Parts: sequence; C-alpha cells; structure tokens
Amino acid sequence: MEHINDEIKFLTSTVKGIARQFGDNCEVVLLDLTQHEKYGSGLIVLIENGHVTGRKVGDTGTNLGLEVLRGTDQEGDKHNYLTKTKDGRMLRSTTMYIRNSENYPVGCICINFDITSLMMAETAIKEFTDLNKINTDVKEVFVNNVNDVLAVLLQEVQSFIGKPVAHMSKNDKLKGIKYLDEKGAFLIQKSGDKICEYFGISKYTLYNYLDIIRKEQDM
Repeated sequence: MEHINDEIKFLTSTVKGIARQFGDNCEVVLLDLTQHEKYGSGLIVLIENGHVTGRKVGDTGTNLGLEVLRGTDQEGDKHNYLTKTKDGRMLRSTTMYIRNSENYPVGCICINFDITSLMMAETAIKEFTDLNKINTDVKEVFVNNVNDVLAVLLQEVQSFIGKPVAHMSKNDKLKGIKYLDEKGAFLIQKSGDKICEYFGISKYTLYNYLDIIRKEQDM
C-alpha cells in the first residue's frame, strides 16, 4: 500500500509540476484505467487547468484510450500532435500511458496546450513580415547627416554598374554619374568634390559628363 501511495504522490506532483511550468494554457490530466471495462465517467482522477478542454475530475477519457485498451493501438503513447476542442481552439497534445508489469495500460497522463492565441499571433506577424506583400524596390537609408547619404549612393553606384570603379570605362562612369544625378546626389552641398574623387576625374570632366547626360535627357 505504501508503494502505491508513493506512486500516487509522484504522479500528482508530476501533473501539478507540468501545469505550473507551462501556465494556465496547459491542461494536464491523470486518468485511472484500471477499471477499463467501465470506460465511461470517473476515469479522470486529477486535472489541472481543466478549462482548456472544459473537463473536470470524474469525466471520461477520449477515443484514443479506447483504441489502446482494445489493443487496436499497440504503441499507445503519442507526442506533440494537434487536436481541437469542441469550440474550435487548437491544442498541442501528448498522451503517455502508465503500464503495469504485464505491459497493460493502467493509467495515462495527457498534456493539452492551447496554442490558439499563439497561432493568431503568428498569423498577424506573418501578415506584417510577408515580403511578397512588401514593396522591396524602395531603397531608403536612415543616417545622421547628408554626407552619409552621399556615401551610400556612391556604394550603390558600384552595385548598379556591376564592377569596381577602377575597372569602369568612360561609358560606365557616365552611367554612374547619371544614376547619381537621378538620385539627387548633386543637390547635396559640395557633393561634386567627392564624386570626382570617387570616379578619379576632374571637375571639368564631371561637368562635361553631366552636360552630356542632361542633353540626352532633353532629347
């Protein structure tokens, strides 16, 4: 009898411990299957957070228990599977059977974690982070001063042309300067000096290139 009482204390402690570890959304149930021939009310002998499925002590088990007791399901234990309550809430569930020395199920512990709110949150997050619904063509950079904006634009030129400035031809540089002009780089005060330094050209050449570019645009 003392041995049985120790087992009951351990199982009770386990049920309560799991429920407290995972909070109010985690239902933990202990069922007594020793009276399996009367599979009906009275199987639940301990339950924590019964509001998850709406059950209480004295209520019955589920259809899975019937399959195990009948022998249809030899494995019995099931871990991390999806279930649904009568009112449509989604649960992540685990069922673990307690067996006697003859490997016959005499009880089981069931864990049912309500993940409905988590799934709703996941849906909301995906709605905001779905790149298929976000315009990724706009390139905006947040910096502290306008010189940093110019530095970013100069970095973009190399990606736009597809080669480092040392390997750029005259036509490449024309394309690069046209890119900078369209991006408004020349509206930045003293930007011409830095652009000349970047391309390795004189101011005279820069203004000559700009003249060519803008004449082409006016045609």
